[in-house]
Formats: sequence, structure tokens, C-alpha cells
Amino acid sequence: MCGHCLSTSLFDQVPASLISCLDSKVTMEAGGLPLELWRMILAYLHLPDLGRCSLVCRAWYELILSLDSTRWRQLCLGCTECRHPNWPNQPDVEPESWREAFKQHYLASKTWTKNALDLESSICFSLFRRRKERRTLSVGPGHDFDSLGSALAMASLYDRIVLFPGVYEEQGEIILKVPVEIVGQGKLGEVTLLASIDQHCSTARLCNLVFMPAWFSPFMFKTTSGHVQFDNCNFENGHIQVHGPGTCQVKFCTFKNTHVFLHNVPLCVLENCEFVGSENNSVTVEGHPSADKNWAYKYLLGLIKSSPSVLPTEVSDSLLSLDLESRDQAWSPRTCDIVIEGSQSPTSPTASSPKPGSKAGSQEAEVGSDGERVSRTPDSSDGGLSPSGEDEDEDQLTYRLSYQVQGPRPVLGGSFLGPPLPGASIQLPSCLVLNSLQQELQKDKEAMALASSVQGCLIRKCLFRDGKGGVFVCSYGRAKMEGNIFRNLTYAVRCIHNSKVVMLRNDIHRCRASGIFLRLEGGGLIAGNNIYHNAEAGVDIRKKSNPLILCNQIHHGLRSGIVVLGNGKGIIRNNQIFSNKEAGIYILYHGNPIVSGNHIFKGRAAGIAVNENGKGLITENVIRENQWGGVDIRRGGVPVLRSNLICFGYSDGVVVGDEGKGLIEGNTIYANKGCGVWMMSSSLPHVTSNHVSYNGLYGVAVFSQKDGSGEFPGGHGAQENFSEDGDAILWETELEKDEDPLRRPVTIALVESNSINHNGASGLYVQSSEALHVITNVIHANGDRGITVAQSSQLTRVTNNSISCNRQSGVKVEAQCKVELRGNGIYDNRGHGIITKGDSTVVIENDIIGNRGSGLQLLPKSDTKVIKNRIHSFRAYGIAVRGRTKALVQENIIFQGKTNKTIFQQISNNRECILQNNKFLVFKKTSDTWRLVNPPARPHLENSLRGPSAAHSGQKVTAMATRITAHVEGGYHSNRSIFCTIL
Repeated sequence: MCGHCLSTSLFDQVPASLISCLDSKVTMEAGGLPLELWRMILAYLHLPDLGRCSLVCRAWYELILSLDSTRWRQLCLGCTECRHPNWPNQPDVEPESWREAFKQHYLASKTWTKNALDLESSICFSLFRRRKERRTLSVGPGHDFDSLGSALAMASLYDRIVLFPGVYEEQGEIILKVPVEIVGQGKLGEVTLLASIDQHCSTARLCNLVFMPAWFSPFMFKTTSGHVQFDNCNFENGHIQVHGPGTCQVKFCTFKNTHVFLHNVPLCVLENCEFVGSENNSVTVEGHPSADKNWAYKYLLGLIKSSPSVLPTEVSDSLLSLDLESRDQAWSPRTCDIVIEGSQSPTSPTASSPKPGSKAGSQEAEVGSDGERVSRTPDSSDGGLSPSGEDEDEDQLTYRLSYQVQGPRPVLGGSFLGPPLPGASIQLPSCLVLNSLQQELQKDKEAMALASSVQGCLIRKCLFRDGKGGVFVCSYGRAKMEGNIFRNLTYAVRCIHNSKVVMLRNDIHRCRASGIFLRLEGGGLIAGNNIYHNAEAGVDIRKKSNPLILCNQIHHGLRSGIVVLGNGKGIIRNNQIFSNKEAGIYILYHGNPIVSGNHIFKGRAAGIAVNENGKGLITENVIRENQWGGVDIRRGGVPVLRSNLICFGYSDGVVVGDEGKGLIEGNTIYANKGCGVWMMSSSLPHVTSNHVSYNGLYGVAVFSQKDGSGEFPGGHGAQENFSEDGDAILWETELEKDEDPLRRPVTIALVESNSINHNGASGLYVQSSEALHVITNVIHANGDRGITVAQSSQLTRVTNNSISCNRQSGVKVEAQCKVELRGNGIYDNRGHGIITKGDSTVVIENDIIGNRGSGLQLLPKSDTKVIKNRIHSFRAYGIAVRGRTKALVQENIIFQGKTNKTIFQQISNNRECILQNNKFLVFKKTSDTWRLVNPPARPHLENSLRGPSAAHSGQKVTAMATRITAHVEGGYHSNRSIFCTIL
């Protein structure tokens, strides 16, 4: 060890054999012995001699340091007072420096004697100051004393008591009245002490002993005010108690079925220890740290600050890399150039089944069932000026009509999302890129202060295994845990009753219940941990607990990743949550966390589930490749879902089930195999400003049927066991009645200002028994109709939408539906503009232009009012009336299409179809150009479309060269939600 770290007494004498060498720096550098030979010679020196040699000169100092893997390693492993520096978690991994590890142990082993320096500086202890050497008292057969008690009776201040191999059983309680050091001679396990020790002195050290409880008391050691230090000891089947202002320092110890109880301690350090087979908690930290601190507090604090920390640095902070085909590794945010793998996209033509009514190989629009026109021509425009007939001959056109088609708006980082084909990639904005723990701590000063703080109990590099509980923190207790392993326990950490924990870089797995459990206003920081393979939730937050959960990996759980319930709160940020059997994050019973910046993927249920009146602000997460809905909301759940990327799911992007509510705003819902948004008519969500594209089924689907009465896949149902302290009804007795300003009351389900494009089926599908408002959406280039209203017993309002370039009709209304279409622009659809069978359909003030079928087709038994629209079709009729139809056609402007078509087609004897004050425009010459003015082309979206930037003005979206990968499988699924179809 370096002489700077040793006492000056080490240098009183220099080995005679080295005196001449120590005085000759030149000899070593020029023509003397080679350095390799010097290292061989110095490898035989003892610790004091190494210290003296290091003080000779700079060259000798560096030479001593170069013995790290030889002599320093021998000294460290040969010391009976310590074990391998990485024991018990990584005994096969060598430390970065054996010398530094030995130095840290040496300094730590002397902490208990620091009180002697304080005593020597006091004039009241002049006798102690004159004392030069400590006595050594030997205990054992044939030695000075037969028992520990008799040796203690003769001991003076700071004497060393050596117990020789044997078993020592004390029949009465031993009271330590003076500071002493009790050391076992020989290897660990050769000295066993059955005793109950009560410390009344200021300091003591016990080393290399096996402790067992005496017959009359379960307590092996207790102290109330002094400092105790345990090194390289075993404790079996008993209790250790430290009461504040007492402190303790424990290193390289094994606790077998032993409970460490720390009450109001200002500071205790448990380091490199093993806890095995506990029948209760291994460590209990109870009570707020005492304001009254003993002499050892400042020395322990200094020792902690000088020792290596597990806090991350930019160099060392790396997460496990994730091969997306592997379930046993974590996904790294540093993996940048990854591309989409797999076969055809869910919406590609080769992955879709042929539509009814079409003929293979036909390039012309065909007439399908109900007279609906179906086009097999490849997709055309994504916006811009629409010619509406790029494949037609110019001489067949009678005029040109100039208008603007509203295409999909750019998303992620200002770019467009194309089809999810093999080899493609997604560029993430900066707000969706995972940060390292160091970056997050640098941004969040409060989190950095928590991570750097030390209060109460510090537990680091320990192993907790094969027992009931790990660490229990209660009643305003404080504990910090760094670099520990918790495995095969009932639970790892419990934090309750206003207590706070700081957990950094721990490994928590295979717990029989939840890994980390917080309740009754527990809190703190949980950061950089690896939490996996637990039987219940990885992290369980309830009863007003409010932790910060940051940069963890929570994966492969047998239930949910994180559960928040019973008014639990918390900030869940920048975590990787993947491959859990149930929901990645499950919020219920008025749980109300802030969930932001997480990557939630490859779950076997929903990515995030919000049920039973759960709340939460869910923002800027990447939710991908989950088996069920990316986000599932039902049973009174009312979250705010904002600016998330929900993609590549094997079912629907967002599911809003029975009685689900909430604000769904500014999300990108992309390339899910089911619907983009699937919602029940009994739910009341506000779906606004989302980008819903390239999903396998409908963009947005609204259904009326019940989707199961309690039987849900994991993470969705009522089977989850949340009754640790009683039935679920107990949560309702303590619910907060706060009003959330982020959630505005919605009395009717609202689909507003969304971009719904390139989905495999209809952009919007409605089969509802409740009222619905569809306002200012862009519904573009979907694989079926723009909007299909299959059932609407109450009024569905479709207002100010742009419906363009869809593969079939712009809007279809089935029989017995009540629909109002007002202020929409319906352009360039491959079928009819609007086709209706509805018994109460109002079509008012729409622009129905450039569709390949009729502008408006009224089918038998429909009842329709067509008022103040502008209607045109290139190839067919402006308005076609099929069969007996009740209609009022009033004050419309109808443009003529081809020369061989008329403007209006009607059954001659249909007296229930009334035409009033319509204006029919026919061509005069081919150079005529008509424009949509007074008013301009509909819809009028300039002041209506609200992107996420307007709703969330503080957000800055900056494109970064970071990409995500997803495995996309082909296949087109028809008919409703995959989730509900399986049910």
C-alpha cells in the first residue's frame, strides 16, 4: 500500500538488504537490475516494507504500484479479515485495482479506532495519551483466559482480545464497557461464540467470528449509542439491533436466518454481505434518522464519499444490448442503425385479400354489391393538386376543376411515415430517444441530489437470497441500496409509512411476489435497476406512494412490469419495460402516475393498461410489438395519452373498452396489425390530433357490443391479486376527489383533428348505439372506405373532415343509421363519394368532387336530405338515385362529368325524391376551368387542426439519427378488433 495511506510508524526501519538500493535511483534506471527482476524481489516484501519503499522516489512509487496483480493481490486475498473484494456477488471478477481494494479495506478496518484520536486530543485523557501500545489478551485452552467474559473483565481501552479456535458459550449477557477489539484466530468458522452482547462503550470491533444466540436471548449483539464494526463474521439464527444514535459498519459478513434491526440510526453501512434464508425481513430500517449523531458519523460519511460509487458515468453507463429476436437481453438505447425486419406490411396490397366485387386483373373501376364502385388501380396521390383521372384520356374529360386535397400531415421529427416494409426504418424525435441514467440525473437536479444523498442505512454490493424478505423500510425510515442482488425471495424491498428509499443499480429477480413494493406514501428514487422474472409486479406502487422510477430494465415478469393503484402516484421515466406476461404498466383504482419517455415492448398483453378509474399522464413513450393493445383503457379509466409512438403491435394500437374515457392526443399510431384505435360506443374518449397510419384493420373503429364480462387476458381483468390488505372495495374508501385540469369533461365520444391514412380497411368504422362526433379529421388513402357507418342508432355527426383517395367510397352509410355529414371535403375516392342506405341521413354543405363513382348514391329505402353541396364525378353521375328512395335534394351545385353521363339519375316514377333550387353546370368547351370559391374548397381546417405542438406547446421535436427496429409480419385481418375477436 502507498505510504501516503499508512501510518508513519511503518517507515521507522528499512530492510538492510535494500538500503543501498533505496539510495540509488540511478542504479535502477541506468545499467542496474531490470524492472522485471525488481518486481520479483519486491513481491516478497510485507506491507510495512512496501509502504517505506513507495516513499523513496517517484520511480520507486510507480514500481510499487506496478505490483497490483502480484503482491497486492496476494496481500488482499491472504488477509483473514476480509474476503474477495467482489464477494459475494461477483467473486470470479477481479477488481480494477487490487491495491485500491486493499487500501479501502484497510481504511475501513480502522474506522472504529478513530475515536482514539478524539480522546488523545482531549486534555481530560492525559493517561490515555501517554499509553504507547495496546495489549493483546489471548482466550482459549492453555492461554491467559478461559472465557471471553473473564478477558473483558481485565481489558483496558482499545485492547485486542484474540479467541483461539473453539466454541465459546457465555451463560450470561456480556456488557462491553470499554472499547475493545475481539478477533477470532485462524480461518473463519474455527471460532464460534454463543453469546448475547450489549455494547455500552463508544466503539468496538469484532472480526473473524461465528455468532450464534445464547440460550436465554435471540439477540446476539445490540447497541444504543456507540459504534460497532463487524468484519468477516458469520451470524446464524439470531438478531442484531442498533438503535440511534448508535452506528454500525458491517463488511464481508454472512447472515443466515438473521434479522438486522436498525432503529432511528443516523448512518449504518452494510457492505459486501450475504443474507440467506431469512424467515422474516433480513434488514429492517425503522424510524427517521436520529438528529443526535455519535462520534463515528462523520468518519463513516467520509469513508462512503471516498469509496468508489456505483453512480454511472458516461463511459461506464451502458445497458445490455437487445437482439429483438432474443427474450433474455435488454434493449439498448445506444443501438441506432436498426431496420424493420420481416415480410410484407399489414397494409401492403400483396398482404391483403381481394376485396369483394373486384375482378382479378381489371384496371377499371368495377361495380360491387349495393352499386359500390371498387377500384383495383394502385394507390394514387398522397395530397397536392388532384387530377382525379390520371389514367384517363384527355379527350374524355369535359373540363378541369382545380382544388386542393388534404393529405396526411408529417409526423415524427417532421417527416412522413412510409409503409413498414423490410429494410425501412423510423427516425425518432429526440423526445422519444432513451437517455442514459447519467444524462437523466444531469437533467433532473432533484434526482441527482437523491442519488448522491446518504441517510439512514447504506446497503451496497450485498446478496439477499433464498428467504422471505430483503429490506423493509418503515415509519419515516431512510435507506440507500446500491449494487445489490436480490433473488429467490418473497419480496426484495418494501417501503411504507412515509419512508424513502434510494435504489441504484440493483439486480432483483425471481421474487415470489412483487420485487419492489411501496405503499402508504412511500417514495424515493429507483434508478438503473434490473428487475426481472418476478412472480408479481416488478414495482408495486399504491396508497399515495410517489417514487421516481428512472432508467430501469423491468422485464420477463410473470405479471405486470409496474402496477400503480389505490391513489398511488409516481414518475415513471425513461425505463425499458419488455417481455412481461401482463401489462407493461397497469394503472387502476385511481392510480395517477406520470409515465414518460419509456420504451414498452414485446409484452404478452397490453403495453399500458388503465382500468378501474385509473388515471395517469402518459406522454412521449415508445410502445411497440405488444401482443394486445398498445394502450388499453376501460372500466372508468381516464388517462391523458399524449405524444406517444404506438407501433408494430400484434393487435390494436389503442383500445378504449367499456366505460373507458380519457384524452388521446397527438400520438403516432402506426403499423399495428389490428386497428389503430378500437373503442366501444359506451366509452367517452376524446381522440384528437393523432396520426393513425398503416394499421392492418381500421384506422379508428367504434363498436357497440360488449367485449367480455370480466374475462380478459393478463393485465386487463379483475383476476389480478391486489388484495394484500383487503378486497378491492377498500380502495374506494380513500380515493382522492381531485380535479385534473388536463382532462376536460366529454359527454359524447369525440374523434377530432386526426390524420387517418393508409390503413388496411376503412379509415373510420362505426357500429355504434351511442352518439359520436367526427370532426376535422384527414382520412386519406385507406385500403377500404374512408368512413363506414354500419350501425348508428343515435346521431353520428361527421363534420369538416377531408376524406380523400380511399380505395373504395369516401363514406358509406348502412341501413337504419342516423348520420349527419356537414362541411366535409370528399375527393378522389375510388368508389362513390357518398353511398347511403340510412333512414336518416343529412348531407349538407359538403364538397364531393372527383370521385370515380357517383358523387352521391342513394340506395333503396334510404331517407336523405342533400342540401347546399357541390358535387361532381368524372366518370359517373353527380347524384344517382337507385330504386325507391326518399330524398330532398335542394340548393346544390352539381357539375357535369363525362359527355355520356348526365348530372342526375333518378327513377322516373319516384315521387318521394324532391329536387329544389339546384344549379346544374355543364361544360361549354374543354378549356373551361371551374374553381371552388365562395366558400373555398372544404373542409376549412386552418383553424381547426390542432397538432400536438399546439396542445403541448412546450414540446420541442427535433429529429435525431436514432432508429428503432420491429419485426413486422404480413397478413390482413378482416372484421373488428383482434383483441375482441379472440375473446
